[in-house]
Amino acid sequence: MITNAGIDIDAPAAVVWDVFSDVERWGEWTESVTSLTALDGPGIAVGKRFEIKQPRMPKLVWEVTEVTPGRSWTWVQRSPGGLTLASHDVTAISDRRTRVQQQIDQRGPVGFLVGLAMRGMTRRYLDMEAVGLKTRSEHLHHLDGSAS
Repeated sequence: MITNAGIDIDAPAAVVWDVFSDVERWGEWTESVTSLTALDGPGIAVGKRFEIKQPRMPKLVWEVTEVTPGRSWTWVQRSPGGLTLASHDVTAISDRRTRVQQQIDQRGPVGFLVGLAMRGMTRRYLDMEAVGLKTRSEHLHHLDGSAS
């Protein structure tokens, strides 16, 4: 079960990446995250794990499996009968505009069924994250005096 979301942001890709990849601060700009704790130290890097609590969800541990600095990362959450991959892509459209794409891929017999049952909530959370990321990134870009 795959759920996609995307948004265009009026800020440079570097600004968006800095906000998006600072995952421990997600709770400051998106209501889809109640708490997010780095279990292996701060920063996105392959092998690092993060405990995430979202509304109406149990705490889950996600492990980073791929990182292309400034561009993308993927983390996974494993549970009996299921594997969830979440990818996060930041692409410059121009010097001042960025496109962000997120994808949740729920696999396995249990993962697929959970994904199907929770598709609406997953979509709402991805949309919350996209809007929050846009708001925070555009605000920071405007504060640094670069916006025109």
